Amino acid sequence: MTRADAVEAFGGIAIRLRLPRAGFTLDIDLNLPGRGITVLFGPSGSGKTSVLRAVAGLEHAQNARVCVGDALWQEDAQGLWVPTHKRAIGYVFQEASLFDHLDVMGNLRYGLTRSQRSAASANPTMAPLDHAIDLLGIRHLLERRPATLSGGERQRVAIARALATQPRLLLLDEPLSALDAARRQDILPWLERLRDDAQVPMLYVTHSMDELARLADHVVMLSQGRVQASGPVGEVMASLQGPMAQADDAGALLQARVAERSERWQLARVVFEGGELWLRDGGHALGSTVRLRVLARDVSLATQEPQGVSVQNVVPAVVQALQGAAHPSQVLVSLRCGPTVLLSRITRRAAHELALEPGTAVWAMIKAVAVVA
Repeated sequence: MTRADAVEAFGGIAIRLRLPRAGFTLDIDLNLPGRGITVLFGPSGSGKTSVLRAVAGLEHAQNARVCVGDALWQEDAQGLWVPTHKRAIGYVFQEASLFDHLDVMGNLRYGLTRSQRSAASANPTMAPLDHAIDLLGIRHLLERRPATLSGGERQRVAIARALATQPRLLLLDEPLSALDAARRQDILPWLERLRDDAQVPMLYVTHSMDELARLADHVVMLSQGRVQASGPVGEVMASLQGPMAQADDAGALLQARVAERSERWQLARVVFEGGELWLRDGGHALGSTVRLRVLARDVSLATQEPQGVSVQNVVPAVVQALQGAAHPSQVLVSLRCGPTVLLSRITRRAAHELALEPGTAVWAMIKAVAVVA
């Protein structure tokens, strides 16, 4: 059994394609999980949207294989090509393409009747549409016209329309790029809900680190049409060898559980495998799971347990490895707190004075105001 066949057997996504672009050739071979959100991440012009278009059949790539679970949409070795309208996909673009002469429900019904699965039935079920309406929280918008909606509301309608067609794969091409910062923050919780509740794998294109950290289960780093890294988002972000290590906002992504909320101090205590942290109380319920982003530049180190400091989080850790940072004055330190990996960016002088090397026991100091949930 080939690697791609193994992906197909357990319901994953196999994408192999070669596609000439202006200035480079997109050349990738990916085996991706068949669940959750896979984020295609990289700078503008790296080939992210081209991957989505090839998966959708809007571009005919060379030497290609596109397989979603047991659905084979392209296999050049067999001369197989499934046209776009026969691929069970939902596609959400940067701008929500809604019909202004129809209200929201009319737009949703139009999308449903145009879908392949609905067209096969004279009386298509409305259950998937109702589920999409509730999942995206748009029931109160159904009688409104698109012109009266905010940008975030329009995108939620567009996503619900795509989801209601019961696609095998949902493709989202920078769905928040046309929104201002406030509208992006409004819609991100709905996308998190979509990730957690919808049983549809998603390919999500962005160059926003915030969207990557909040939404991704798996990440594919692209540059000039080539894959720089691919894997679970936490592993890729915390890897010293990965392309994100040299970025100014390099850091680790942690999964944690809310264990305590202090009304007096407006702080929350969260626990993760290997330690605990205090951070600003974001209103998450006790026992709920949160993602934490801890930037390397916000992690200081000490070889003796600090006393009498304002830093609220002092976590015991062990140095795993050290690597040069983007500027020659700095070094990036990989730390292990139990099974959890943190990153710290400090000066080379500090690393020398602390005699840091793999195996050194340290205390990681992280300001509560610096932890992003």
